[in-house]
Amino acid sequence: MSEFWISLFVVGVFVAGAAYLLALRLKLMAVVDLVWTAGLGIGAIAYLFVSGQDSLRAYVVTLLIAIWSLRLTYHLLTDRVLQREEDPRYKDLADFWGASAKRNFLGLFLAQVVFVALFLWPLSIAIDAEPSRWMWLDWLGVLIAMTAFMGESLADRQLAKFRARSENRDKVCRDGLWRYSRHPNYFFEWLHWWAYVAFAATTAWWWALIGPAAMYVFLRYLTGIPHAERSSLKRRGEDYRHYQQTTSAFFPWIPHEPQS
Repeated sequence: MSEFWISLFVVGVFVAGAAYLLALRLKLMAVVDLVWTAGLGIGAIAYLFVSGQDSLRAYVVTLLIAIWSLRLTYHLLTDRVLQREEDPRYKDLADFWGASAKRNFLGLFLAQVVFVALFLWPLSIAIDAEPSRWMWLDWLGVLIAMTAFMGESLADRQLAKFRARSENRDKVCRDGLWRYSRHPNYFFEWLHWWAYVAFAATTAWWWALIGPAAMYVFLRYLTGIPHAERSSLKRRGEDYRHYQQTTSAFFPWIPHEPQS
């Protein structure tokens, strides 16, 4: 299987480079998110084909990540790329990097290949899991994945509906799931990766923990919440600061009054 991973990096670098050139042409660095979301779905399908696995579990795992990939890629494509609306995170990065922005964004695009490989690893563990017969843990994996799909989709729809109203411009969304978490979409994204731990439970499941562990670190401390919060504070000021004081950052919880 080493040939698969080598091919993944070679093809991935080519695709990431082409996506970077497209982003420069469109002047829209949000294209970078499509490299990871679409690349992971395609990579999982390719792995299933190359591995030769023929179990129900292998097909279900691949189908679930393909659905995840299609939904999120479509959302990012229609919400950002086709709207020609740059993600505030990338605006801030461009301002921060200044003259080095083009070079650094190229590195960011190429890094998506590493991210695809990192998250494809726990998927490969789940696809290869033995025994091949379907178990109750597989049903648990399906339940987790479907809950995460529905939760993330609902959070995205609630935010889009809120932002579509002109009177809400530069206001903080507290509708629905956003009342209980400042980033419910990120929470359900993280939850989704626990499904593959359940699918891999009969084998070296501890390797599958790479998925939720890495996703939590990225979303909570690196690429997700920190950039989103800085951007929201910049655009929404004291209203968002109050939101921070009353609402959980990641895990959904009951809002509370700020301490005096």
